[in-house]
Amino acid sequence: MADLKRFIVRRLITFVPTIIGVTLLVYVIAAIIPANPAKLWAGGQKASPEVVERLIKEYHLDEPWYVQYYYFMKNLLFGNAVSPVTHNNVWEEIMDRFLTVTLPLTLLAFIMIIAIGIPLGIIAAIKRDTIVDMVIRGFALIGLSTPIFWLAYLMIFLLYPHGLITLAGIPTPPYKITGVPLIDALLKLDFGYLAMLLKRLWLPALMLAYGGIGFMTRLVRNSFLDAYTRDYVEFMEARGFPRMRIYRHVLRNALAPIVTMLGLQFGGLLAGTPITETVFGLPGLGLYMMQAIDNFDYMSLTAGVLLVAFIYTSMNLIVDILYAIIDPRVRY
Repeated sequence: MADLKRFIVRRLITFVPTIIGVTLLVYVIAAIIPANPAKLWAGGQKASPEVVERLIKEYHLDEPWYVQYYYFMKNLLFGNAVSPVTHNNVWEEIMDRFLTVTLPLTLLAFIMIIAIGIPLGIIAAIKRDTIVDMVIRGFALIGLSTPIFWLAYLMIFLLYPHGLITLAGIPTPPYKITGVPLIDALLKLDFGYLAMLLKRLWLPALMLAYGGIGFMTRLVRNSFLDAYTRDYVEFMEARGFPRMRIYRHVLRNALAPIVTMLGLQFGGLLAGTPITETVFGLPGLGLYMMQAIDNFDYMSLTAGVLLVAFIYTSMNLIVDILYAIIDPRVRY
């Protein structure tokens, strides 16, 4: 236990600097672009000089970038950051879009990776070098190599005329418990709303998860086969253990790399939401960040990156702890 505690402390020490470093990098890159953001925020060529001057003072644009970053992070951490484009509280906008759209989309995609990728990988390993294995490996290779935005437009073209998907907004439930519509509907057992929400999100979630499904399929297959070649499998077969019991032991020993990559996959799904939400017109955090880039609103962009970085590093921390519990050798 002492080794595990020291391992967790070491990982926590790197947690905060990583988040600060990510937001600092994004802010600096955006801030050093040669442009006058205050003029853009005030309306471009038709901007009033008085408004431009007020924005410069309000956002400290006449001071060095590190002073601007200090005031921005101070306002952001205390919940006082305001977007110069929408004039709304940045955190309120981000959390509303994240909870109502991006989080349900990411959770559905993550569930699809687990529900499709892991079983396919196990089946491919059990049916090694058969036609089933070849078909599954081909499917995984297509998932890894296909441009998802192209596949998404193709699926919309094929499915939308038949009414299998909807592309209009996000249905809003008449109740609010956690703020996440998907979870609230499950808690209320509102299957009618769940059906509407899933009809809107199943294809975007599948497109978001498609590359991860292919990667997870190949990883599970290889990890399962590696564990299946160990000596204990031959011993269990010689003793006449049931085949399903052997497979359960093999899967348990193959879990370490699978758990690690599942955590990374969740962060990767968040990184893929800007393209997915843009293609399907979903008003989530990804689309919000894309619009922030178009409007040169690097305040909102950096805040969005901060949230994604926090979730990604948190998932990595959880995965590292789980990995250390599964395999004590990584604690040293």
